Amino acid sequence: MSRKILVTARSFGKTDSKAKDLLEAHGFEVIKLPYPEHSLAEDLKNELPDAVGVIAGLEEYTAEMIESARSLKVISRYGVGYDKVDLAAAKRAGVPVAITPGANGDSVADLAVALMLACARNIPLMDASVKAGSAVRPSGVEMFEKTVGIIGAGRIGKGVAMRCKGFRMNVLLYDAYYQDEAFAAEIGAKFTDLETIVEQADFITIHANLNESTRNMFGAAQFAAMKKTAVIVNTARGGIIDEDALYDALKSGEIYAAGLDVSVTEPATDSKLCELPNCILTPHAGAATMEASSKMSLMAARNAIDVIETGTCPFIVPECK
Repeated sequence: MSRKILVTARSFGKTDSKAKDLLEAHGFEVIKLPYPEHSLAEDLKNELPDAVGVIAGLEEYTAEMIESARSLKVISRYGVGYDKVDLAAAKRAGVPVAITPGANGDSVADLAVALMLACARNIPLMDASVKAGSAVRPSGVEMFEKTVGIIGAGRIGKGVAMRCKGFRMNVLLYDAYYQDEAFAAEIGAKFTDLETIVEQADFITIHANLNESTRNMFGAAQFAAMKKTAVIVNTARGGIIDEDALYDALKSGEIYAAGLDVSVTEPATDSKLCELPNCILTPHAGAATMEASSKMSLMAARNAIDVIETGTCPFIVPECK
């Protein structure tokens, strides 16, 4: 049996060698892709058919790719999103897809709050103006004792909620799948519906999966119903916000500001949102901390080892079971 594991996640092992050492201790050959001066797509086409596992980044895994991978036993995602993997094809081929829930929760929660603050106080705009030799001081809005609406109350959403309580914010939670009332009671938060959050929240932060029920969840109708001083942040997945509608809402002043760590096309370097001073764009960097890199690398490696050696692990996505 092949012992080759491909690694495409760019920050895998960046902080330390624990994950690579673990894989090698179990007898696997670890191959980092892409090779220098190569494209990832071409290297995957050449290497995937003979690999037993892949520790995957944000790239796509189509039915054709999965069907070509004769030896593949697992796709171990470095992160929690798996919308780029054809799950039906993976299930047909008997290739479980595993994720690393919780490993990057603190880093993403930190960034979500950082984006809220940066939007509220126009920090990038002021920084750029000082460095350009002027001193622009736009009036911002405060977070203290305001209302925050958190879309998706899983690990990351809960982390954001706890951080927001430090600002003595009124925390509204929305989750389509599970309402942890014990958690809400513990921190003094409240579960409500999406419409209430859209209408009442001063800050909205998104921590939901991208699927057919969440695609374009925030569009023209939602922006029209939001406060003119509202800030929206997305550190989850591009596509949950209709970016054309967001552009119109920001440009017209229908809402105050937006902070996006994710976008439909990544990085968002060619997006018309780049034109707007009230839209902060970061390059899907929610997990880009030394701590998260170490935890995610080790968890992704353990998931791959468990599936290959035992046939399962605790973090296989339900659609592949």
